Parts: sequence; C-alpha cells; structure tokens
Amino acid sequence: MSADDLENYETDMELQLYREYRDVANLFSYVVETERRFYLANHVDLQAKSADGEIYFDLTLQDAWVWDVYRSARFVKSVRVITFKDVNVEELVKNDDLSLPKDAGLER
Repeated sequence: MSADDLENYETDMELQLYREYRDVANLFSYVVETERRFYLANHVDLQAKSADGEIYFDLTLQDAWVWDVYRSARFVKSVRVITFKDVNVEELVKNDDLSLPKDAGLER
C-alpha cells in the first residue's frame, strides 16, 4: 500500500465518520468534548472532584455516540471518563420541524 493509498483511505474513513455524525446528531441532547474524544450523548453527569489538592472531572455519559474513526461500534450504552483536563458540555438545540431534504427522491 502506498502512502497515497493510505492517505486516501484515511480521508475516506473521516468522510464516512462525518456523514455518520451528521446523520445521528439530531438523536442526541448533548455534545461533549474531552482532551481525547468527542461524544454525543442523551444524559451527562459531570462531577468536579478533588484528590491530593488537584481537581479532576468524573464524567458519565449514557446513550452515547463516540467520534472515533477506528471504532467499529460507535454507539455505546455508557461511558465513564476521568480526566484532569478540560471538559466541554453543550446542550444541542432541538429542531422539532421534521423535513425531508429536497433531493430525497420523493417527488412525483
């Protein structure tokens, strides 16, 4: 496999992952970013804790999707992350309007 083949493969995998994210994002309530991963989740429990004078975060996600190109199963029931790094949690805005794309092929 050449370097170009490998680069094309990785680019294709990232594009597939982005498309999957775009398709599933509306199923979730929160976007969660840690230093190692990006998640979509429907329940987030973030606890700031202290040990030996250092603050760390204990993060539990339920009903989640993981942005990871190398995972075969990105939907997970439960995730627990413990980190000393920043954690960003954002609530997604739900769009209650259900509409089909114009190019859905349903026109008669």
